[in-house]
Amino acid sequence: MLLSLSNALPFIVIGAYLAAVMVIGYAVRRHSDTAARFLHARASFPAPIAALAFFAANCGALEIVGIFATSAKYGALALHFYWIGAIPAMIALSLLMLPVYLRSGAMTVPDFIRLRYNDATHILACVLLCIMMVLIAGISLYAISAVLHLFFGWSFSAIATIAASVVLCYAFTGGLRATIYNEILQLGLTIAGIAPMSLAVYRSFHGVRGIMLQFPPAKTHIWTTLPLLQPKTATMDVFGVVFGLGFVLSFGYWCTDFILIQRALTARTFDAAVRTPLLAAIPKLVFPWLVVFPGMAAATFLPISSHRQFDYALPTLMRHYYGWALTGLGVSAILASLMSGLAGNVTAFSTLLTHDIYRTHLRRNQTDAHYLRIGRSFTALAAGLSIATAYIVLLYNNLMDYLQLIFSMFNAPLFAVFLLGMFTEWVTPTAGFWGIICGVIAASAHRFAIHCGAITYGSQLLGDFYGAIVGFTVAAVVACIVSRFTMPKTQLSLRNITWSRRIAQNRRISPVTWALVVAILATFMAFNFIFR
Repeated sequence: MLLSLSNALPFIVIGAYLAAVMVIGYAVRRHSDTAARFLHARASFPAPIAALAFFAANCGALEIVGIFATSAKYGALALHFYWIGAIPAMIALSLLMLPVYLRSGAMTVPDFIRLRYNDATHILACVLLCIMMVLIAGISLYAISAVLHLFFGWSFSAIATIAASVVLCYAFTGGLRATIYNEILQLGLTIAGIAPMSLAVYRSFHGVRGIMLQFPPAKTHIWTTLPLLQPKTATMDVFGVVFGLGFVLSFGYWCTDFILIQRALTARTFDAAVRTPLLAAIPKLVFPWLVVFPGMAAATFLPISSHRQFDYALPTLMRHYYGWALTGLGVSAILASLMSGLAGNVTAFSTLLTHDIYRTHLRRNQTDAHYLRIGRSFTALAAGLSIATAYIVLLYNNLMDYLQLIFSMFNAPLFAVFLLGMFTEWVTPTAGFWGIICGVIAASAHRFAIHCGAITYGSQLLGDFYGAIVGFTVAAVVACIVSRFTMPKTQLSLRNITWSRRIAQNRRISPVTWALVVAILATFMAFNFIFR
């Protein structure tokens, strides 16, 4: 009897978790009875809840399974994704970009592109973001399927279909509000499920220093062992990390990612919205102790082969340290993190297609009930497409490599045009459109050249960093050149849309916020020095 109960415990925990997320979606449906509430939930939460949602939205497949895989493959170099690849951009979002978002009145990131540029650039941005979201949702589904297949031997296709159906059910009924509540629940469950394993790792390896001893120096220092510029042979170099990851990919993700900005805009007041990324930066600074260092330890348990499956680093570690009873909690934690990322991308896809494409360009002035139905239909479409894109990830052995490839091809060019549009008034609508087009083509051509062997890099990840630099640079240069020959918008039409002196003078950043910024920066520099 006890044995039977122990064997059934993982399934009981997983079933209880799935039931909980369904109940939350049903319970908040009355707060999602209009298209605006279903799609946006703007000004709905206090700063702590918005910050938790902001941080939780980042803790999906990328944060958990992806970082464990990257840590096992690249060692302590994975710390760059938490520090240089996050903290400066989160501060910039808080102090520089959110004030413009809030004053522009834009409901989404592409909506801001429409206000700053024109309809053509807006549609192009929406299409690129929708492609990104479906591909990233596929990452979450792939990871869910891979983990459950490893633990229980279940069919990849069956798991992907069931997981997408569960996310569809609560996103379909409760919309963004249900997604946010579930993201916070999933964040807590993720920490509860992974923390005991991380503590067990530290005990068996005698702390961080013991884990570091398992790796060569090149994988235990994050700065001193990196060459300045050596893309052909180095795993990473300083230029690629600082400019490719630390600026283009990091700022492009944290400052323009639709899902993150959507969470910040749910804060009730201006101050709460500005403080949201800063509050989220606090756990971001210390999260490596939960995932990066244990992920490094996982490399010692993975079988050595030419095609090492680094994406199995986390479940392999759980199988080693957890008994069958704790496996249910651990697997539920993985499912929570992955479903969080999947749900965020599904609801964001629905919002973009409904608000930015359908309502803005196809069917204006329809009833609210009509847009609500359309939003739910697009939610179902996103869930279905994510099943198809999950199979693309089978071509890679590291989720982070694939994810950075997606960002380098689509998000880097978009960020270049977004940055020029927010901080200048002379970049023209036509320039924005062609800048994005040329940037995407350049980044895709760079990737094709790597695939054909015409360009080589020391690692796939470094190739993604340089691909982002190529896409960003080409987009920015083309936008600047085209702007010299085309007509810009008037200053009056750009009021409250660009970072002007008026916005700089009117924004009120409280002393508490500035103190928070100083503390975060000091901690950030201290950590980089300690692990240099």
